[in-house]
Amino acid sequence: MMLLRQSLMLATVAWLPGAVIYRGEWLDRDRRGALDPEERLFWAIVLSLAISLSLVLALAALHRYSFERLLFADAGIAAAAAGVARGRLKFAPGTRHAGATALVPLALVLLGLWRFFPTSEYVIGGKDPGTYVNEGIQIAQRGTLVARDPVVASVPPFARDLFFPSHQRPDYYGTRFMGFFIKSPDTGAVVGQFPHLFPASIAIGYGVDGLTGARRVVGVWAILGLLAVYFTGARLAGRTAAAGAAALLGLHVIQTWFARYPNAEVVMQAFLFAALLANARAHVDRDRFFAPVAALLLGLLLFLRFDAVLGVAAVFGAFALSRFDNKRPSVWFLAIFAPIAAASVLYLLGPMRAYADLPIVYLSNLPFWGYATLGGVAVVATAGVWAAARYPKLCAGVVRWTPRLLTGTLAVLALYALFLRHPAGKLAAHDAYALRTFTDFYLTLPALLAALLGFGLVARRAFWRDPALFVTVAVFSCFFFYKVRIVTDHFWMTRRFLPVILPGALLFASAAALSGRSPRGLARAPRTLIGIVFIGLLAVDYGRASRPLLKHVEYAGLLPRLEQLAASIHDDDLLVAESRDAGGDVHVLALPLAYIYARQVLVLNSPRPDKATFAAFLDWARTRYSRILFIGSGGTDLLSHRYGVESIASERFQVPEYDAPVDAYPRFARAKEFDYGVYAFTPPQPAADRFDLDVGVRDDLHVLRFHAKEQAEGRTVRWTRATSYVSVTTITPSTREVTLWMNDGGRPPAAPPAAVN
Repeated sequence: MMLLRQSLMLATVAWLPGAVIYRGEWLDRDRRGALDPEERLFWAIVLSLAISLSLVLALAALHRYSFERLLFADAGIAAAAAGVARGRLKFAPGTRHAGATALVPLALVLLGLWRFFPTSEYVIGGKDPGTYVNEGIQIAQRGTLVARDPVVASVPPFARDLFFPSHQRPDYYGTRFMGFFIKSPDTGAVVGQFPHLFPASIAIGYGVDGLTGARRVVGVWAILGLLAVYFTGARLAGRTAAAGAAALLGLHVIQTWFARYPNAEVVMQAFLFAALLANARAHVDRDRFFAPVAALLLGLLLFLRFDAVLGVAAVFGAFALSRFDNKRPSVWFLAIFAPIAAASVLYLLGPMRAYADLPIVYLSNLPFWGYATLGGVAVVATAGVWAAARYPKLCAGVVRWTPRLLTGTLAVLALYALFLRHPAGKLAAHDAYALRTFTDFYLTLPALLAALLGFGLVARRAFWRDPALFVTVAVFSCFFFYKVRIVTDHFWMTRRFLPVILPGALLFASAAALSGRSPRGLARAPRTLIGIVFIGLLAVDYGRASRPLLKHVEYAGLLPRLEQLAASIHDDDLLVAESRDAGGDVHVLALPLAYIYARQVLVLNSPRPDKATFAAFLDWARTRYSRILFIGSGGTDLLSHRYGVESIASERFQVPEYDAPVDAYPRFARAKEFDYGVYAFTPPQPAADRFDLDVGVRDDLHVLRFHAKEQAEGRTVRWTRATSYVSVTTITPSTREVTLWMNDGGRPPAAPPAAVN
């Protein structure tokens, strides 16, 4: 029964409204009805997701989102569309039915299900993935983009610096957790660091299947990315080349990794390629229905990542070029895109002002030649569009030479970056070698050369069938390989080329190998065979590199541990977590405890908080909470005669985390350890006659600058560092002796004696 209910909810938000609108009797239904049934289903899903995500963002901006409201709105839109269409939702007789071509997208879906699941349990703070997940669950639980955090609002002004001191910025007050900014400490207004389109989809997943559904969303987006690349490539280069490219993408180590790891790039991959396909259907194939679809998809990307502006700029650049080919943007496209773009500007300059700060600073610090280049491009584009209507010979020349010039420019830049570009002056090594790193570690040199060849071959015969796709791939490639850090120090640092560059390169490489005009008969067979072998070798290479990931789930087993910890914290408890500077990773658990499991949590700003202020805070907190708890792993100087502490629990567990070497493929999964103690603050305790501490167990508040807890020879121990501290809380007038039990066991034989002062 639960499965049926979830299926109905999923169909309502991810198929129903798009299917009804697609089948409606308007804007040349027979034209889109003539598409293959598998592509019609793809558009129903993509359009439904775009509508549902728009509703989530709009409702959350009004502080009114709930999953039930979303279901009602989606069903209402479908019913209204069916009413306007007067129930006429059937395609014309003779419409194409599913055939052998449907097996390719079906195979891609099965490939994604095999390789992209199960997804990671990355819900903790500290890095981008956990921020995305918690942003999405906050939308689902609190129904708003800018949430009111009652714990923040309750902290008295005198104690704020203990947990979230002011950053003295006009766009936000301070940091609640890593990735979450406090807009106002008085009201408790908190907003996530990243734009909310991807978190909105996580909120939908959470509504369908709780935390499990929220985690699976990223894998669903990755599958949609494969399909979007396939359908876009099939229209331009043929089904064979598109299938080869999508299959290679599904096998690739980066696609496999990020399909399991929360990130916005897979969303951009799916929606941007779908937008490019819709744009081509609208402005080249003259199918009026797809103009507003392209505008909606392209506009929504502005709520996903700032670099989506490159995609928007590329599409409008293609519009300018298409004017020479006697084509102009649809009025429907402009009418839909303009208000969405205006809303995105208000969004970025309003609740997301802190996120937009870096791009604004970048643009404000461009050198003179940078502004001159941008101005020159604008002037040339404007003059070209003006001239297009007046000089037919100029138009014919531009139409003939644009594909050749673009291909030649890309080839020259690529060869320069591969063989001649080196760090010098302000050019850092990771920028100078960006294309080289991408080629050596992620694409291979033969694939890059094939991609350049394929770009030229396809552009020569089909550039004007989809100029936006060519321009988009070129713009992203030039921008990211010019001055963007691409270093293989970990998978999640390399995702910048995932949305466009990697699938674009694979599409053109596959086109060079598997499509193109060739002599008929025997002359064509060797070329086809060579192309198949080439794609097969790439598939083997990509599959071999990503094989270890298929058995790996990042942070597997973390969720049961978090649930166990959350269950031990009562609704009327306050949990104080150690600072991120305390030397451990316990602070990353605070984010999901607060924003997934709804516990009242504060994170210390410093490992050495002011004890008088903290004691005053405890006095205040005892009037509001039944218990004030502390969680930490050692490294916080917090003990004081003004209050006591009582050990509640001591936990230690490990979860798998993938290796992160520099300039090499990650090789294996290692164990990430969480070792912490939970303590309760009490009133001051009467002095004892002695102090006895077993280092290595329930000692977290007594030790500073030690290594993590261990067990050796049946004893609980910690290794010291160069200088380590033990806080002794009981010293009487008669105290004369300190006894330390220590051991140097395990030191390398060649190491000098361990001298202790």
